[in-house]
Amino acid sequence: MTTNNGLRLGTTIYSFTNEYHSRRYTLDQLIAKVAELDLGPGVELVGFSHVRGFPTVTDEFADHLKMLLDQNGLQPSCLGLNADVQIRRDHRMTEDECYDYHVAQVQAAAKLGFPVVRHQLPAGPEVTRRLVPLAERLNVKLGLEIHAPERVDTPSILAFREMYAKVDSPFLGFIPDFGACARAIPPSFTESFRKQGIRDELIALALECWELSGTLQERIGEYRKREKAAGATDFEIGRMTVIFSVLARMDPRAWLEIMPQVVHIHGKCYDFDENGDEVAIPYGDILPLFRDSGYSGFMSTEWEGHASSDEDGIPKVQAHHVLCKRILGMA
Repeated sequence: MTTNNGLRLGTTIYSFTNEYHSRRYTLDQLIAKVAELDLGPGVELVGFSHVRGFPTVTDEFADHLKMLLDQNGLQPSCLGLNADVQIRRDHRMTEDECYDYHVAQVQAAAKLGFPVVRHQLPAGPEVTRRLVPLAERLNVKLGLEIHAPERVDTPSILAFREMYAKVDSPFLGFIPDFGACARAIPPSFTESFRKQGIRDELIALALECWELSGTLQERIGEYRKREKAAGATDFEIGRMTVIFSVLARMDPRAWLEIMPQVVHIHGKCYDFDENGDEVAIPYGDILPLFRDSGYSGFMSTEWEGHASSDEDGIPKVQAHHVLCKRILGMA
C-alpha cells in the first residue's frame, strides 16, 4: 500500500521480540502474521536475531525466505546489522576487523534480497566509507541509524555527514528513528519503574530532568545530582537513566536536513491513547514532513516496548499502522 509520494509501510520483526523469544511464534509464523494483519508490505529483519548462523546464510534459508515473502505478498525492506566492536573481551576491534565483520553482513543482506542495511555508529565513518564499493557492487544501500540520544547535528552524526559529502555515493544514507524526536516519556516506562519499586517522586524528578535543556551529558549529570539529593539509590538512578538514551527531543523539522539521504525509516512507537495517537512521538508532525518532501521508501513500525513490558507487540504494531494510515490518508 503506497501513497503518491512513495512512502510505504512495513514492520520490523524486532517489534515481536516478546512473541519470538517466548517461542510462541516462529520467524515464519511472524512473517505470515504480518501479511495476515496487513502490516506490510515491507519486512525488516535483524540479522543476528532472526537468521540462524548469521552472517553465514545458507542457500536453503535464502531461498526459503524469498519464497515465504513472495507467497505472502511481502517485500524485504531492511536488514539490521551489528557493529559489535567490543565483542571480544581482550580488545576492541581494529578497523580492519570491523570492516571484515561488516563485509560478511552486507554480503548476507544481498544474498537474502534486502536492498538496505541498517548499520550502527560504532563502526565509524572510515569503515563505512570502505564498504561503499561493495555496497555499490551488490546494490545494497548503507543506512546509518540516527537513534536517540543522537540527533542530525550531534558530533557523531556530523562526522558521517561530512564523509558522505566527500564520497557522494547514492548508496550512503540515513535511517531516522523517530524516538529521536519524542515529546514525552511513554507511560509504559513509568509503570515499569513503579513495578521495580521506584517511588513516584523519584520518577517525577527523572521526567522533569528529561525535559531540561543542554547536552545529554549535562542533562544526565543534573539528573544524577537531583536524584541523589532526593535519596535515590544507585540502582534507581541507573534504571531510570534509560529514558535519556532511547528518547530525545529533537525538533522533527530537523529531519529535513538529511531528507535527500534517507533510505529507510524506523517508526518507533510505544503507547497509544484513546484517540489512537502515539503518546510519546508526534506522528502528526513527523509524517507530513516525509510525505511532503517526497521520501520514497519503507517505514518499519518498531515497537520497542519489550524493554519494559511483557506485552505482545502485535496489537501495538496494528495500532501504529492504523495511526500512520490515518495521517497519510491511505485507504
